[in-house]
Amino acid sequence: MDSLSYLSNADSAYIDSLYQSYQQDPSSVDFGWQKFFEGFDFGQQSDTDFSSQNTTSSTPEHVLKEINALNMINGYRDRGHLFTKTNPVRERRQYFPGKELETFGFTDADLDTVFKAGLEVGLGSNATLREIKQLLEDTYCQSLGIEYRYMRNPIKLKWFEDRMEKSRNKPDFDVETKKRILLKLNQAVAFENFLGTKFLGQKRFSLEGAEALIPALDSVIEKGAELGIEEFVIGMAHRGRLNVLTNIMGKTYKDIFSEFDGKYNKDLPFGGDVKYHLGFSSDVETSHNKKVHLSLCPNPSHLETVSAVVEGITRSKMDLKYDSDYKRIAPILLHGDASVAGQGIVYEVLQMSKLDAYSTGGTIHLVINNQIGFTTNYKDARSSTYCTDIAKVTLSPVFHVNGDDVEELVYAINMAMEYRQRFHNDVFIDILCYRRYGHNESDEPRFTQPMLYKTIESHPNPREIYVEKLLSSGTVDNNLAKQMEKEFKALLQERLNESKEDKGAPSNPAFSGAWTAMRFSKPSDFEYSPDTSIDKETFLRLATSISTLPEGKKFLSKIDRLFKERLKMAQETHIFDWAMGELVAYASVINDGKRVRMSGQDVERGTFSHRHAVVKVEDSEEEYTPISNIAKKQPPFEIYNSHLSEYGVLGFEYGYAMANPNALTIWEAQFGDFFNGAQIILDQYISAAETKWQRANGLVVLLPHGYEGQGPEHSSARIERFLELCAEFNMQIVNCTTPAQFFHALRRQLKRDIRKPLVVFSPKSLLRFPKCVSPLKDFTENKFQEVIDDPNVKAANVKRVLMSFGKIYYDLLDEQEISKKQDVAIVRLEQVYPIPYEQLDKIRKKYKNAEFIWVQEEPENMGAWPFISRVFRKSDFNFDVISRKPSSSPATGFAKQHLEEQAAIVAKAFEIKNVEKVKEVIKKSTIANTPRVD
Repeated sequence: MDSLSYLSNADSAYIDSLYQSYQQDPSSVDFGWQKFFEGFDFGQQSDTDFSSQNTTSSTPEHVLKEINALNMINGYRDRGHLFTKTNPVRERRQYFPGKELETFGFTDADLDTVFKAGLEVGLGSNATLREIKQLLEDTYCQSLGIEYRYMRNPIKLKWFEDRMEKSRNKPDFDVETKKRILLKLNQAVAFENFLGTKFLGQKRFSLEGAEALIPALDSVIEKGAELGIEEFVIGMAHRGRLNVLTNIMGKTYKDIFSEFDGKYNKDLPFGGDVKYHLGFSSDVETSHNKKVHLSLCPNPSHLETVSAVVEGITRSKMDLKYDSDYKRIAPILLHGDASVAGQGIVYEVLQMSKLDAYSTGGTIHLVINNQIGFTTNYKDARSSTYCTDIAKVTLSPVFHVNGDDVEELVYAINMAMEYRQRFHNDVFIDILCYRRYGHNESDEPRFTQPMLYKTIESHPNPREIYVEKLLSSGTVDNNLAKQMEKEFKALLQERLNESKEDKGAPSNPAFSGAWTAMRFSKPSDFEYSPDTSIDKETFLRLATSISTLPEGKKFLSKIDRLFKERLKMAQETHIFDWAMGELVAYASVINDGKRVRMSGQDVERGTFSHRHAVVKVEDSEEEYTPISNIAKKQPPFEIYNSHLSEYGVLGFEYGYAMANPNALTIWEAQFGDFFNGAQIILDQYISAAETKWQRANGLVVLLPHGYEGQGPEHSSARIERFLELCAEFNMQIVNCTTPAQFFHALRRQLKRDIRKPLVVFSPKSLLRFPKCVSPLKDFTENKFQEVIDDPNVKAANVKRVLMSFGKIYYDLLDEQEISKKQDVAIVRLEQVYPIPYEQLDKIRKKYKNAEFIWVQEEPENMGAWPFISRVFRKSDFNFDVISRKPSSSPATGFAKQHLEEQAAIVAKAFEIKNVEKVKEVIKKSTIANTPRVD
């Protein structure tokens, strides 16, 4: 054998030792050796020449060659995918070592030698090396290559090998199946050709070169329905989206043509989006009369953003409709080769696949591998061998398929569907294809890929290739293929004519299914909040229940003490801190019959150790969740510590809320500034989805915010970034100053027949601040107050009104109480968007002789001030501002400097010259209540 081969010469002593171990205990050797020795023992029974050998003293040459044969089998299984015929327009790269006989220690003279290793591949004990090698070539090195050997699970390995080697990975479809494949392929090709002819120069992000995707999707829906799937949730970027919408989802050709003509519903106040970003849902019927619901999620040009959202939608529907049964719903994600290799969100979402909080029973990943990203060659787009190498992170198998071989692709995706239903794991199908045109139809790909596009120009399309294959096999006659194309193009022309005559716009119902009872908002919905109070008896019952630990279990002494303090609040003082206000809010939602779901980094305990929604029994991993034990039959309270992801987890929770408007769905950032890592979800979904896609959402986002001298990273949640996106009543932005306010803000989410994202700039130091508490009546008699007036002053005496937003209110309050200032009022704006104009107008009229000052602890170019100054620039308020000076960084990292800046703000607000005195007051408060961070 070549000394440079990855296989070294077999060591007879080593083989002897393995065999001896096998005889003592078969499970003590690897699975492959077990199978070999089984065949070896079987062969011994009929091989008298060999049975006379003393295997413990020497190993004959034939046994060594048997080992080589087994090595060859495993070599093809491990590396056969490197030598496939999967690339339709390029030559494969060369890999060393190859798959020549010499690689495995053989010569041509061995080809007709019989090897018992044939048992391993189902050929029996009398197979020749030629027969074994041919089976391996047919199975692993043709139009389909598969990576699976890294999965480690012998049951899965055997599952694949039995299916693939038995059939040699060759499809054996009946005539009717082949005709259906041809039908869907014809639709895919003719539809793109028709659009290109009728709408010259318009962007459509053509599927041309990858049209085999359509029969593949059609087949996976058919196979999935056969295996029990009732619903698929699909996410994809824009390439091929129009084709999928029409030929898979059932969106009418007429509607697509109307969108090309630019028709839209002028009566709806929505900006809309380009047609290849839009979502759609429909019910389809399979060829076996099974109904399947399909949902295609809307997706922006951030190609992989939709991946997390689709997983969240799938999990939500699984919980809501299918009793958490993985076998009844499945996600399908379509990726591009450049995006699946280059976008970090793919990794974040893959890491969710086996976590209890986010698992969806396995995702079918289809990669439209057109071997070019925008204009970038694949050699410049990744370092990995394959674009799908990220699949190895979760030990997910990968099928590499030639996109010109449509039957092989259908065969592979059917196997993938079976695997998903059997093992509930992710699986990837890498469709190696090409892009007929540039990034879009007006782009010139020859600028960057002259040689590749010279090949593509003369390359037949997948339909032409498949028709030729069917004709040569006698499956169909030429008239059938031509008639299919003719009839389909006639249908498209008819629908195009109808679209031109129809003056209306395509309909896109926003509220159906679980959303039937919901509606879009009106400005009047935000003038005042609905009643979110609960009666005193219910509140105290819930507060007592969630503060009581089970008897007979030992908890940490700190937990025991904490829960006794909470129980005292519920049974004696009736004064509640932030944690109690929050937890009773969740308990009350569940008591109302609604589900609560929350995830994020360390949310079970809370970053600042305030929540303790889940507690551990001492010296064990046993957990107890008080809110899950309110009643014997109650909706779920689900709270999960997430993996260290913001982008992926926020996208998931947005998707969860998107599918279920009747669950309180919450994502909490470990620190508010960590939201930066998920900015795309804010920009593309949270702030804009209703305007772009008419999709409402009630997700709650909790972002710890507040200046306590903890440095730039953990002070600011970047309020300004949210507010600059606020318009058309798209979000609710609040910064609550009391536990009761937070309680009502959470309950408000499910009390109206509208759904809006709620962003809460939640506190850190206020979690334990002595003044940041609420009496019982604030929960049982009040509702959320968008504006809170100052109860400590008389309006006639007030010369200055300090308007504040969030934690700085308490710094101002301390100074007001100490200095006994009666001519300065402190008004809290608890909700800065939607702006409560009516309540603010009442405040302005009440303090008609006072000046109004906006006071914030953030720098002047940050926080709420840029928004406030813009919105009220022509109003009667005529605001001035007191804040930190403009800065490129959110906060200082020096505690002393922080105190000086904070004291300067407060002193200026009250026109106090002795800043040192103010600083001492703030210092005492800060030291006592600084949150635990980092």
